[in-house]
Amino acid sequence: MKKNVIISLKGSQQGEGNEKEEIELVTEGSYYREGTSHYITYNETEVTGLEGTTTTLKIEGNKVTMLRYGQNNTQLIFEKGQRHLCCYETPFGAFTIGIKSDKVDIDLKEDGGVISAQYQIDINNNLSGLNNFHLQFRNCQNQ
Repeated sequence: MKKNVIISLKGSQQGEGNEKEEIELVTEGSYYREGTSHYITYNETEVTGLEGTTTTLKIEGNKVTMLRYGQNNTQLIFEKGQRHLCCYETPFGAFTIGIKSDKVDIDLKEDGGVISAQYQIDINNNLSGLNNFHLQFRNCQNQ
């Protein structure tokens, strides 16, 4: 059964030699379970720079897959200690990036949960940035 949830997302990215960029978004979304997988879906806004894109997090065990559809289509896989090659499509073209997760924490409960990850992005095996995200969600009725 799909539940309406409030999502609080904080993220940061830091390229080599660049200052840390941070974003924060509070939005409505949905949460549901299908078999052993959990799903959280929300629409991106201009705050994240991805307006017109829908993001779905698929949580399976200790792995989080971030799927984005819209102007930017991506499938990013976060799994502690693993490097995954992922496709990143933009209006300007598609390319492959590596995602190596140093930390992935998942704490899901009946009425909400927290998902966070620290990860490195590389393009052609060259480190492009250090990133993290922290997503917290709760049922709309728990406000």
